[in-house]
Amino acid sequence: MNDPAKRTHSSEAGAHAPAQGGIFGHSDEKARQILDGARAVFLRDGFDGASMNDIAKAAGVSKGTLYVYFQSKDQLFAALIRHDKRQQAEQACLWGERRPGEDIRSVLTGLGRRLTAKLMLPEHIAQVRTVMAVSPKFPEIGRAFYETGPNYGTERLAGFFDRLAAGGELVLPDSRLAATLFIQMCQGDGVRRMMFCVSDTISDDEIETTVGNAVDVFLAAYAPKP
Repeated sequence: MNDPAKRTHSSEAGAHAPAQGGIFGHSDEKARQILDGARAVFLRDGFDGASMNDIAKAAGVSKGTLYVYFQSKDQLFAALIRHDKRQQAEQACLWGERRPGEDIRSVLTGLGRRLTAKLMLPEHIAQVRTVMAVSPKFPEIGRAFYETGPNYGTERLAGFFDRLAAGGELVLPDSRLAATLFIQMCQGDGVRRMMFCVSDTISDDEIETTVGNAVDVFLAAYAPKP
């Protein structure tokens, strides 16, 4: 009840912990070190199996230092989700890539392939499983994942579709709905099979076929009519 170490951790965390479980910034090497250790432990043991002791060891920091940055395991996990999704969004370059003279079908096909490849990465599948398992108990973790992952990606894609519509290449009553439908169609059944451990991987041929069909349906709905 009155453990001095726990009181110290709590007071330090209250004074220094980042708002909403965030990190001090990309230049904060200690926070990044902690997140790297946490990522390894969460992917290995899942949320329930991970302990702050194990995370501190994996990060190479003391437990006291860990609590200075993050007051609890759920706060740390939420921070990791936000950080990883932000990094993925900055590095993915999924939206808006286009070679000079490339037609709309080729643009959408390339985008669908890249998107599907990202969604089927084993680390992404593992992260989604973990988030789904803990969200009923910690809804803020589910919100963090949704806001910085699926929602952010959908908004960016909707913005890209708006630019295509402005150029007369698409006719979109609702660009966000169009983005949502495109993402869902490109996933097909493959992502769900991986999520439920029915399949370990999805073949390139299946991805090609699924994305091709998704583009066909999308253009049938949203391409300008002659």
